[in-house]
Amino acid sequence: MRKAYRIKKNEEFQAVFKKGKSFANRQFVLYFYPKPNQTHFRIGLSVGKRIGNAVVRNQVKRYLRQAFLELEDCIKQDFDYVVIARNPAKDLSFFEVKKSLTHIFRKSKLFSKVKC
Repeated sequence: MRKAYRIKKNEEFQAVFKKGKSFANRQFVLYFYPKPNQTHFRIGLSVGKRIGNAVVRNQVKRYLRQAFLELEDCIKQDFDYVVIARNPAKDLSFFEVKKSLTHIFRKSKLFSKVKC
């Protein structure tokens, strides 16, 4: 995932939290905020210290980035997304992370009309 497609600044995270909407399941919380002028979605990842040590947190972030990369064609492009990992996320494999993320996107109706 390119760095241009990531949310890094605190102000951008806060804008998504305050102005956006959210959906959640047991493993993740997804915040999203529409950006009509944007050609590609941007993601911000938040994995707190409660999840585990640095190795575990980085693994969860890698899994999330890869899941977004694989679901890229299905996800609506003109949004900013922030994903917050909850404690059960540390025990998931990559395929379970992808399945959980897909569940949240279906629940929030953020998949594009393309069959995914």
